[in-house]
Amino acid sequence: MSNASSLPPDVDTRSLDADTAKRVEQLIEAEEGVMNRFKGALGVLAVGIALAMSLFHLYAAWSIVPTTTLRFAHVGFTLVLGFLLFPVARRFRDRFLPWDWALVATGIYVTWYLISGGDDLQDRIIFPEPMDIVVGWLLIALVLECTRRATGWIMPFVAICFILYAFFGNHLPQPWTHRGYDEERLIPHLSITLEGVFGTAVDVSATLIILFTIYGAILGATGAGKFFVDFSFAATGGKPSSAGRTVVLSAFLLGGPSGSGVATTVTIGTVAWPMMRKVGYSPHDAGGLLAAGGLGAIISPPIMGAAAFLIAEYLKISYLDVLVMALIPTVLYYAALLFMVELDQRRIRAAGGEVDDTPMAAGSAWSMFKRGWYHFTSLIAIIAFMAMGYSATLSVLYAMALAIALSFLSREHALWPMKLIRTLAAGAEQAIGIAATCACAGIIVGVITLTGLGLKFSDIAIQAAGGSLIVTALYTALIVWIVGLAVPVTASYIICAVVAAPALMKLGVPDYAAHMFVFYYAVLSEVSPPTALSPFAAAAITGAGPYRTTLMAWKYTLPAFVLPFVFVTDPQGVGLLLNFVGDMTWVDVAYQVAFSTLGLAALACATQGYGMRVMAAWERWLMALGGLLMVFPAIIEAVAADSIPAPHWVGLAVAAALLALQWVRRRKPAPA
Repeated sequence: MSNASSLPPDVDTRSLDADTAKRVEQLIEAEEGVMNRFKGALGVLAVGIALAMSLFHLYAAWSIVPTTTLRFAHVGFTLVLGFLLFPVARRFRDRFLPWDWALVATGIYVTWYLISGGDDLQDRIIFPEPMDIVVGWLLIALVLECTRRATGWIMPFVAICFILYAFFGNHLPQPWTHRGYDEERLIPHLSITLEGVFGTAVDVSATLIILFTIYGAILGATGAGKFFVDFSFAATGGKPSSAGRTVVLSAFLLGGPSGSGVATTVTIGTVAWPMMRKVGYSPHDAGGLLAAGGLGAIISPPIMGAAAFLIAEYLKISYLDVLVMALIPTVLYYAALLFMVELDQRRIRAAGGEVDDTPMAAGSAWSMFKRGWYHFTSLIAIIAFMAMGYSATLSVLYAMALAIALSFLSREHALWPMKLIRTLAAGAEQAIGIAATCACAGIIVGVITLTGLGLKFSDIAIQAAGGSLIVTALYTALIVWIVGLAVPVTASYIICAVVAAPALMKLGVPDYAAHMFVFYYAVLSEVSPPTALSPFAAAAITGAGPYRTTLMAWKYTLPAFVLPFVFVTDPQGVGLLLNFVGDMTWVDVAYQVAFSTLGLAALACATQGYGMRVMAAWERWLMALGGLLMVFPAIIEAVAADSIPAPHWVGLAVAAALLALQWVRRRKPAPA
């Protein structure tokens, strides 16, 4: 009854062979954990607890629940469901053993102790009782083990290292040393206050992330994911030559409601890979494009990755403000991806690749739209409700109600009571991994705030960069990328928002620009080994090598992921986030968007090695220079000390001259 499959409900692998489907499932499990598939009484129990978790959070979104009670209960549900649904090891899957019962019971006891303690527990944080320390240690151990089961061992290992730093940091040399803390000071700080486990990350998880996860489960149950892929296929003509456009369009439509890079990659890949193979894509190129499309799900409104909700909380702004800031970067990301796929076909044909462009079965886009028009409400409902003045929590509640009501327009996907119960339970189950990650990240953030490590680290980064904003931004991107190699996007953002973002803000970068910069580079963990799950899933579908597919994913995403540097290095760059500073106007924003678009197009040509014809090496380097001049005029002016006047116009002239030269020489043999 619970978890008939560990795949998210919007992931359709029926078109894959058994071995490929198994590999894809294993990769998704690497991100979301190996889940039990209980039947009988245990299955009913799991569904019942998950349903209770969903209903509790829906009630909390509608009514008023005290902050501490909400956070304690959220972590309590997470621990109980985590130990119920995730086995201690893969070989114990589908078996609920005595130690699992013991952990569930301990989780219930710890939650009861914290909630029943009330204000008295909060008042004795400085002078805790012995039992407070015992319960605190139990909570930390439970959170670490639940996170290990749900997401792997790396995140708990990092958290343990930070705990050791809190205990023994007074033995380290400058500038890393601090006064050192004993368990009477550290454990209550991490386990009772709202600065540790129950800090900002858990607050966002309990108030926003789980609601949007439930909403995503509802959309999956109504068939929105499959509809968007099929509609994109029909809208792009149903021909293999449109395979790249199909990937981009379906990723754009599916990414918003999905919010999951792996799920989006798999859902699109099962449909698009046969088309891509017919039109001449190599397996690793196709896998890289599919992973790049899936990556867009994490940065696409209205349901961005979980880290986007944390941005709103850290900056004390509304989630609608975050969506507005993400609008232009998202469009530019997909524009860069579209440039890449348009050049793909030219490059494949120029290389003499055989192209089978026989039309494939596809319905009319208009007829599909008439049948499934209501699915498009998922793209605008939440934004529309927030624009009307509702909070993000009420907006997603109303959007859920609308999606459930509209599901009855389809006999196949109507959410009758039993199906709705399973869907609500599935939404809670899918939130366990994120909730555990947020609780574990709270341990790390609690240690950072207690020891002052964040401020020390920002000072160290600025000194190492010699006070240069450009070099500090490079260091920050490198730090975020390295952290993202080991932990998921949400954890990477939480850690780096506390550690790395302050360095940029100390150099005058607006806080929202610094956090968006960290967010976009945290997203790179989706295409960075060893946690490159989206490329690995795409490689399983196409049969390519996973690491070569990861390199191709980097190729497809490279033009767009140079863009965040504009946010922090160009005083006018915040215009791309639709934030106006000084006397900036819409004309300035349009001007910057236009040059950014042209610059990304030039970088796409340089990356693909094709413009009007195949480019020689020197042409690629020159085109890349032209693209950088258009995208980063402020950096060029700073580095070149005004020796290059109006660098954006110089870059445009360089790119245009190269394309004109290629057009003149287009009939001559292309370089090897």
